[in-house]
Amino acid sequence: MRMAKLGTLGRSGFIRKTNDSMRFILTTFVGFLIGFLIGLSFPSVSITKLQFPSSIVSYVEDKSSGIKTQALLNHALTSTHKNNSKSGSTSTTKIYVPTNPKGAERLAPEIIVPESDFYPRRLWGNPNEDLPIQQKYLVTFTVGYEQKNSINDAVKKFSENFTILLFHYDGRTTEWDEFEWSKRAIHVSTRKQTKWWYAKRFLHPDIVAPYEYIFIWDEDLGVEHFNAEEYVKLVKKHGLEISQPGLEPNNGLTWQMTKRRGDREVHKDTEERPGWCSDPHLPPCAAFVEIMAPVFSRSAWRCVWHMIQNDLVHGWGLDFALRKCVEPAHEKIGVVDSQWIVHKVVPSLGNQGQSENGKAPWEGVRERCRKEWGMFQTRLADAEKAYYQKMGITPANATSV
Repeated sequence: MRMAKLGTLGRSGFIRKTNDSMRFILTTFVGFLIGFLIGLSFPSVSITKLQFPSSIVSYVEDKSSGIKTQALLNHALTSTHKNNSKSGSTSTTKIYVPTNPKGAERLAPEIIVPESDFYPRRLWGNPNEDLPIQQKYLVTFTVGYEQKNSINDAVKKFSENFTILLFHYDGRTTEWDEFEWSKRAIHVSTRKQTKWWYAKRFLHPDIVAPYEYIFIWDEDLGVEHFNAEEYVKLVKKHGLEISQPGLEPNNGLTWQMTKRRGDREVHKDTEERPGWCSDPHLPPCAAFVEIMAPVFSRSAWRCVWHMIQNDLVHGWGLDFALRKCVEPAHEKIGVVDSQWIVHKVVPSLGNQGQSENGKAPWEGVRERCRKEWGMFQTRLADAEKAYYQKMGITPANATSV
């Protein structure tokens, strides 16, 4: 009796299980059929045009779902290709804008960002809220750690309107964090390089485009009588595109043009030794500042950067040629007397040279400086001569550098 009951229960259970399976199969088939019919009633949609919810975005970004993500992307590309094929518009939808920057012709113009900046960005939050202040000016110093106190004094003369950029020729960067301002500064380090080497590689005009003025300074400058904000006001007032602070007459003075005058705000010309100036509007009597502490407007720097040679790293001769970048140069290049500095003449970079043939390191560096001056003068003269010949022009005077 018990066996009969068990047998009956077993058979009825088997029947119910079979009915459940059939019901599941039938339901799945009907669902699939309905889904297929609904799908046919809608036009195809490119997955690239869909706005995914954040959960899907997170799914796509999940490293553990790499295979599934790849399949999703493949589907997106396939859908796009099919849509283009159906509409027959593959060739007409391709982007090519010849007026875009070189190399970016295949991009839609509105996505192109041709310039950059040195503004640090956060790793979190709203990008629109990253910058509590957008600095208007840039100051760079090429430094060694041994001159840290001099640089610390100098940086204090520049307000929060200035981005601070340090080029380190001795490879020591982290030690500078003893100064609070250093933690907000930009640091670039390559051993035994000059400021003009750095300037050519890291101060491209499209990188420094946000800044109205660019200060490219040495590390051995006394700034007790200097205020950067006041300096900028005077530069704007007198229309100077290229300038420098006046130099204290008793310290490290080479040229009369850069000598501070105590009776005025700015001067643009001077008298040099007899025979040094063939034209009162030309260097070193006018249109001239030194490469020690120059300040460039945005537009002037765009020209000067292109004139800097990759291999002539000391920049000697460049100061005599700066006039090529502004017109009229004798009006737009000048020295700011009322904001003046002291040249301490510290041969720190010179000591980064290498002793050869019994010469001290600084002697080799100085010898190369003179050699570069001659090379730059020759290159500039040859370039201008070639231009005039091509244009069929006979210049009134030969280039003087």
